[in-house]
Amino acid sequence: MSTTSYDQNLIQLEEDAAALSAGGILTIDLAALRANYKLIADMLAPTRAAAVVKADAYGLGADKVAPQFYAAGCRDFFVAHLNEAIALQPHLANDITIYVLNGLQPQTEQLCAKNNIVPVLNSMEQLRNWVALAKVQNRRLPALLQLDTGMARLGLSEPELRELLADLSLLEAIDIKYVISHMAAADNPDSPQNQAQLAQMQAALKQLPHFPVAFSNSGGSFLQSAYHYDLARPGIALYGGAPQENKPNPMHPVVSLQARVIQCRTVPAQTLVGYSGSYTTKAETRIATIAVGYADGWPRHLSNKGAAYYGDTRLPVIGRVSMDSITLDITALPEGTLKLGSLVELIGERQTLEQVARDAGTISYDILTALGHRYHRTYINNVL
Repeated sequence: MSTTSYDQNLIQLEEDAAALSAGGILTIDLAALRANYKLIADMLAPTRAAAVVKADAYGLGADKVAPQFYAAGCRDFFVAHLNEAIALQPHLANDITIYVLNGLQPQTEQLCAKNNIVPVLNSMEQLRNWVALAKVQNRRLPALLQLDTGMARLGLSEPELRELLADLSLLEAIDIKYVISHMAAADNPDSPQNQAQLAQMQAALKQLPHFPVAFSNSGGSFLQSAYHYDLARPGIALYGGAPQENKPNPMHPVVSLQARVIQCRTVPAQTLVGYSGSYTTKAETRIATIAVGYADGWPRHLSNKGAAYYGDTRLPVIGRVSMDSITLDITALPEGTLKLGSLVELIGERQTLEQVARDAGTISYDILTALGHRYHRTYINNVL
């Protein structure tokens, strides 16, 4: 055997061992990421489509995910923090722009400008700090200006907007690429808040000099064209999440998650299961313990509800979700079907991200971004 073949075999053995030793396998479909971006970009055209890759690309690895969006044509990327932007830059070409949604903390303005990163200015304080640096450097530094149109979270409030309108010369020192706001209820197309925010945005824009506008998120991208303006910034939809409630999900699923069985046992009726005996078996029950728990981002709220799947068979969660393990009722399977090392599905064809979130009483964002790094991660390119 040649040295090269030996090294390749050793690498494969190490990869196999890593997969086998992990409590679960998280599979991320890169082709689905590209297809989802293309679907939204084509639907929005001529509006430009950005990609939100904050929180390490919703927990899936920004260094691997963002280049997929770039390959699909994306040139505008949004993160939450400046350190996320700096970490992302080496993984993308020079013809992109990275925007920092949370804006800048004091004394980080020079670092941002040095790295050619574009901050979102959310307050008069952030605006003045950026203007001050622009004057020191004698150049019109680029920025996005955010308006609060009814979410009371980030962006200039109405009093701050009035303050800015009283001194619009502040904007002359910097280069406003877009005026933006964030939609609070766009995942519900029937919410009156959508129209209220649009009206507030339109009223504010009439008072400002003309700038391009970025307004829609994932849900807003699927609303009428009046919401689209010049740039949309989809997030959860790119990762396979449903962009709107109570409607068929048009996005390709991106992630699947499997967990390994640690142990199987049969217990009699009236057996207490898990911490505090929160579940009591009603009859003889076969139980499988799987190697995923809340330390892996699987919500403790799924204790005694939710399920895993083996094939088409639903395996209910019984007892409390522990830090490193979950107990399942596998009585519906033929005895001996599951054994040490078997895999069961937590997210996949039979149980979507939205179903898991609904069972846990939360949203798909929460489930996706909480998935930890103890899983063995596999990146694939399925043919769609």
